[in-house]
Amino acid sequence: MANKVSTKPPSGMRDFLPTDLARRRYVIERVREVYERYGFVPLETPCIENLDVLTGKYGEDEKLIYRILHRGETLQRVLTGDASALDADALSDQALRYDLTVPLARVVAQYGELPKYFKRYQIQPVWRADRPGKGRFREFYQCDVDITGTESLLAEAEVCAAACEVLGGLGFGDYVLGVNHRELLRALIRAAGIDPSHEGTALVAVDKLDKIGRDGVLDELEQRGISRTCGEALLGLLDRDPAESNADTLASLRPRLDAAGGKALDDLTELLALLESTAAGPRAKLRPQLARGLSYYTGPIFEISVVDLGSSIAGGGRYDGLVGMFGKQQVPAVGLSLGLERILVVMAERGMYPAELACGPQLLLCWHKVSDTAALATAQKLRAQGIRVELFPEPAKLAKQIQYATHPGVAAPWVGILGEEELAAEQITLKHLESGDQSTVALTEASTHVRSR
Repeated sequence: MANKVSTKPPSGMRDFLPTDLARRRYVIERVREVYERYGFVPLETPCIENLDVLTGKYGEDEKLIYRILHRGETLQRVLTGDASALDADALSDQALRYDLTVPLARVVAQYGELPKYFKRYQIQPVWRADRPGKGRFREFYQCDVDITGTESLLAEAEVCAAACEVLGGLGFGDYVLGVNHRELLRALIRAAGIDPSHEGTALVAVDKLDKIGRDGVLDELEQRGISRTCGEALLGLLDRDPAESNADTLASLRPRLDAAGGKALDDLTELLALLESTAAGPRAKLRPQLARGLSYYTGPIFEISVVDLGSSIAGGGRYDGLVGMFGKQQVPAVGLSLGLERILVVMAERGMYPAELACGPQLLLCWHKVSDTAALATAQKLRAQGIRVELFPEPAKLAKQIQYATHPGVAAPWVGILGEEELAAEQITLKHLESGDQSTVALTEASTHVRSR
């Protein structure tokens, strides 16, 4: 007897049924509308990238890249070669994309005909070999918005404003846009007496502050070779009273900073002022402890969080050195990514979706005592009026057809009944299932009648 095959998708992956897709489409359409209103243009890149494009960009998170095994003769040659040389790099030279930022940097380096100031948005899935959790999956969509070619802080303001306008349009009212600067973090690490050689490892630990707490970060800093005293000094600089104003945070930090840290604080002061005239202004909060784990960030960084989700729903920052990794010329860039899956989780828990989303038919066409050809022709005439019509696929008793319209997977609010009399008179009988109202109207007036409810 054959082993039973599990019909569940792999861990961290999901099937999307019609209602799920209706909700996803609703959110994506609003994201796209805002992004395009801000002048961003769409871009799509392959789901598979060459491995050398992805490696060296994500710091410790590089272990989460989904590698693709060599295929066919190439794999066979590797496997029949020196066994002692077998490792991950020998077995793979391609991978599923980890994010949308690195592929964008590759595209900018590849295509010289792009405008100097390239404003692009990208809504596509990415893959990470991560541990699934609430709002965390191994395959998930990101909704990225980026500007390349300028060092102006107006670019930071634009991407933050666009993301906040999306969230406001979806009905979010309690989110916070955390803002920080990588150079400020580095200056605070120096001010805490931590050796510059431990800067990168300190950033990785600090990035976990919200997840593992103060004591957890102190323990991890010690494990990474940073003394408890220096760790306490660093967290003393980073920990702020949530009620503290941005102005007070800026003022209290400045005396502790060297020249590079002071320049970063100047940038943040200017950015916060720019955001005041946008949808992001009331949401912006200076958070010195915000680290963002990816190693390619070079300047301002940001993260959007909501109260009832343990992780952020958006994040991004400036990455001026990334494009230059693929070409001869350095190209400044900044971007922000909205996490579609986490937004969907929060909206579902809060009941934020409209009562009715366009999913499924508006009308199930039921037919009896007429030919299937006549039924199909009538369905086509109704569809030409803009009605979403499902045609019952086979002869059956009328009561059975009407009952099918109430199935949760169909849930058609209307049934259209086509019999001999209706066909001869070029009419249709429309029944509204919730109210029970029923009337016979000219076929050409069906859409007006259906939309009147």
